Amino acid sequence: MTRPVGWQIKAACALVLVVAASTMPVAPALADKIANRVAVFAFLDKVTARISTKQIPLNQTVQFGSLKVTPRVCYSRPATEEPKTTTFVEVDDLKLDGTTERIFSGWMLAQSPGLHAVEHPVYDVWLTDCQRPTGAPAPVAKAPAPADTATVDAAAVADTPPPDPTALDELPVKKHRVKRQ
Repeated sequence: MTRPVGWQIKAACALVLVVAASTMPVAPALADKIANRVAVFAFLDKVTARISTKQIPLNQTVQFGSLKVTPRVCYSRPATEEPKTTTFVEVDDLKLDGTTERIFSGWMLAQSPGLHAVEHPVYDVWLTDCQRPTGAPAPVAKAPAPADTATVDAAAVADTPPPDPTALDELPVKKHRVKRQ
């Protein structure tokens, strides 16, 4: 029986590929995390049932009621990957005597707000998003609006309570006729 020329080289290459594939560690492909400069939190006041959204720059403290919230890092993933938005945050409670007590220090996950939640009798705090990646350019300042047009304060809109659902009952309803055949 005669063998084709170069069969030994082909067999050796196949053996090398099998050995190399079996010894290489297999790890899932993971996307790099995106470091952001702003963490977006939702706050619930349990007494008034009011939800507020606040954008907090990293390493800056914002007070909501008696809580002081300080995000340290905020990571997200590219839009093409599975969403995983996380932040490391410190939450302090301001007591009546002026002292503060750390009630939460740890990671929050936007996709699982109940997993690592702030436990407080009056307020709930959870992460909703991260914004402005560190490598992205700073937002461009817009030209001021002309004096004759009305401007809306974004902070006032964010803190505006939702419309009254009973007001929808006052809207006119258009009735349609159905023709029977």
